[in-house]
Formats: sequence, structure tokens, C-alpha cells
Amino acid sequence: MAMSQQSGILSQGATEERGENARMASFVGAVAVADLVKSTLGPKGMDKILQSMSRGQEVTITNDGATILKSIYVDNPAAKVLVDISKVQDDEVGDGTTSVVVFAGELLREAELLVNQKVHPMTIIAGYREACDCARAVLESGAFNHQADAEQFRTDLLNIAKTTLSSKILTVDKEHFANLAVDAIMRLKGSGNLEAIHIIKKTGGTLHESFLDQGFILDKKIGVGQPKRIENARILVANTPMDTDKIKIYGARVRVDSMAKVAEIEAAEKDKMRTKVRSIIDHGINCFVNRQLIYNLPEEMFADAGVMAIEHADFDGIERLALVLGGEIVSTFDNPSEVKLGSCKLIEEIMIGEDRLIHFSGVALGEACTIVLRGASSHILEEAERSLHDALCVLKETVADARVVYGGGWPEIRMAKAVEELASRTPGKKALAMEAFARALRALPATICDNAGLDSAEIVANLKAAHGADSSSRMGVDVVRGEAGDMKELGIYESFRVRQQVLLSGTEASEIILRVDDLIKCAPRQRG
Repeated sequence: MAMSQQSGILSQGATEERGENARMASFVGAVAVADLVKSTLGPKGMDKILQSMSRGQEVTITNDGATILKSIYVDNPAAKVLVDISKVQDDEVGDGTTSVVVFAGELLREAELLVNQKVHPMTIIAGYREACDCARAVLESGAFNHQADAEQFRTDLLNIAKTTLSSKILTVDKEHFANLAVDAIMRLKGSGNLEAIHIIKKTGGTLHESFLDQGFILDKKIGVGQPKRIENARILVANTPMDTDKIKIYGARVRVDSMAKVAEIEAAEKDKMRTKVRSIIDHGINCFVNRQLIYNLPEEMFADAGVMAIEHADFDGIERLALVLGGEIVSTFDNPSEVKLGSCKLIEEIMIGEDRLIHFSGVALGEACTIVLRGASSHILEEAERSLHDALCVLKETVADARVVYGGGWPEIRMAKAVEELASRTPGKKALAMEAFARALRALPATICDNAGLDSAEIVANLKAAHGADSSSRMGVDVVRGEAGDMKELGIYESFRVRQQVLLSGTEASEIILRVDDLIKCAPRQRG
């Protein structure tokens, strides 16, 4: 470092670390991030409180690896790579965000020991690569598929949902929420469009009172004096200003010589508004949903025409409404023949807790549904929504790729065994890297045990022995009884896609960090 700065190659304010130092920095950073989220892994994993130090001091309580890593600000470049893979895991398959970081961290921890034994990083990477291919093949051979048998497939989906939820806040009511999630996904009939599932959070009640509604619920109120219930509704979804009939003092400068002129301008504006409302009503609709606000005059006119007008439907709501009702979002109303109207059988007001909401049932998009979450506080609801969203993503992936594996560390133990067998047949230093890969795989079930306060070394050794004795063994970690248990009887299943993604992302991330041997930080150019 001192060398390059003295010779004046790097400008002021830039630092460089080479070789050992750079590698140490990246190893330490990555392992520290892995240890941060390690304790959230598995059914007995604990939650973290994230408090922002800005004005609002918002508090987030979460168990989701991706949420934790997204919210913390890391300075270490290697740690940023791990944060990224957990984000990708979250976007790609929804679950396994913690596993992938812990796995990559373990691979790096093992790699550090090997580098200290004078094994070249490229040799380690080559070994990891081969081990990863071997592990993937084993994972594929151990997956099973029940898509042909609807009854059995639904049971698989329920088990997957329960496994995903058991490490989250919803674990108390996991039966209930697993059913909610599976019902919602089954309604999609394989289209995999999560937009059609609308989640509404309402404080009050308990988590167990959450329910799935077959229609679409909009968190808004119906205007004054308008019909509260409409059957066979024809709905126009719009995004247009309906507040121009009053002259706003700000924004426009009008020079007039008397107050009467102001009144004339106002009358003209009102006429414009009237024409607009008439052209809207001429579409032959009986419900008008607008993204922006609706003033008294148009609201009154809609009420006279017997049209239900809903204002301020938030943008997210509008997009979803248009999708679900099969209509389009309109901003101009001159040619009614070209506008696609939305339709549904019944619109009515319902009460949830203290609040009134608008309920659309019998909507055009049959797969649409709304999940209403109830809970004691907003923090619980937000965490519940994150957990449910994870479960929905995993189920969506499973419906697309129906292969299922057992959970609870079963795939990792199996893969580790195969990788070790491969290592025993491999000559050269690569074999050391393969053995390290197997140890890193075993660290996942070990972490699950550690978080449950069990003796991880003994349980993992028992699992290893069980799988060694019988290659078709179904043994995995049973945290409830604190021993090795049969995963099929316990109903602990995971989606094949999630496990495969953890394996591949973790290996690639550790590989990219291993390739580093130089770290240059430089200050931005001073603006003169």
C-alpha cells in the first residue's frame, strides 16, 4: 500500500490493499454477514429488530434474511456480494434467503483455511465447481414429482408452505396460513401471476382471523348519497382529474375587472366538468373508480345518475383493479365504443373490524382473490405479509416446476455424502476443496440444530451415519424432538427449485469473492 502511494501512482485519498490483506478483508466481511443472519435460520430461528436512525425511527421486526440484509448498510465489498445474492434469491424463488448467505459464508470460511495451507484460490474454485455439479446431480436424483396426482400434489404444496412458514412469525397458525396460500395459488390455475393476489393488512383481531376472499377488496369508501350495492356492475377505471370545477387560487393568474367575471369563469369551468361527467356516464356504467380525487359537483352528479363513484383508489389498487376486472385504465372519454369496461357480479360495502371496505365479487379474472391479514400491531402485520409472500412465491415456483425434495437438512447431508465420495476418487489438491465443500453443506443442518439449542455435532454425525448405512434414508433434523427424524412422516418438504438455487447461488458468490486479491478504494474527484 505504502509503495504505490509514495511513487505517486494512486492519487490522494486512495488506498490499496494487496494479496493477503485484501483476501482477509473480504473473507472477514463475508463471514461476518453470514453470522449476522445465521441465527434466523430454521424453525427455531430468532428475529431481528431493525431500527432506522432517521427522523421517523421506524422499527422493522423480521426473520427474513433478504429483508435484514437489504436494510443494513454494509461498507465491506465482499459483504455487498452476499447481500446481492440474498436479494436475487428473494426475487427468484422467494425463500431460502438466509440459507444461501449462510452457505456462501461457510464456503468462504473453509476456503480461508485452505488458502492458509497454501492451496491456490483457483484450485479451490475448480474443486468447488466440480463438487457443485456433483451435488446438483444428487439433488435432482433425490427429487420426486406428484403433479399428475392432484390430491397428493396438494398435500405436497401444503407441506412446502408449512415448512416455509415454520421459520416465520406465522408458525403458530401455519396450518391455517398454509391452506390460505395453497388456495390462493391453486386459484391462479398455473398462471403464476401473483399480481392477482391482493393482500390487505388491517390491524385488530388476531392472526388467526385472517381469511381468503374469493373476490377483490378495495380499501376505500363509497361516496356520499350513492348506491351502496350494485349488481352486474359495469366499471370504468380511470385516472383523470375531477377537481377542476373550483377555481384554485394558486397556480393560475387571471386578470379580471369585476367579481362577476370570476363567476363567469367558474360557471364555464363547471360546464366543462358537467360535460365530462356526462360523457363518463354515457359509457353506460354504474360504477366509476378514479385514481384522483372527485369534487363535490361531479360526485353529486354521479349520485343523481345512480353511479357509484370511488375516489383516490391508490395506483397499485387501480392497476390491480383493471387487471382483475378485465378493464383498462382510461383518461379520455370521447369515444365510449373503444373503451374496455370492467365487469363484476356484485359490488357492496363490507365491514372488517372497524373499517368499511368495498368488495367486488364475481370478477372477470376468475383467479383473483384477496387475502385479508388481521393482527395486533402493524409490525406483526408487515412481518406476516412478508412471510406469506415468501410462501406464495415458493408455491408459485413449485406449481411451475413440480419437483419436491425433503427438507430439514436432508438434501444437504445427501449432497455432502456424494461430494465426499467424489473427493476420495479425485487426485491432487482439488480433493481438499471438495471435502471443504461437503463440510460447508453440512453446516446448514448444523446451524438449524444450533439455533434450536441442540447438540449439532452429535445430530449431524447421526444423520451422516444414517445416510451412510442406507442410501435411500429419509432422515433429517427434527428440531421439535431434538433428534434425527423421518422427514416424510414429519411432512417437512421443500421445493426443489429453492434448494437448487441456494446451492448454485452460494457457490457462485463464494467463487467471485475468492477470485479477489486486490482492493482499491478511492475518494471521488473533488469538484472545484
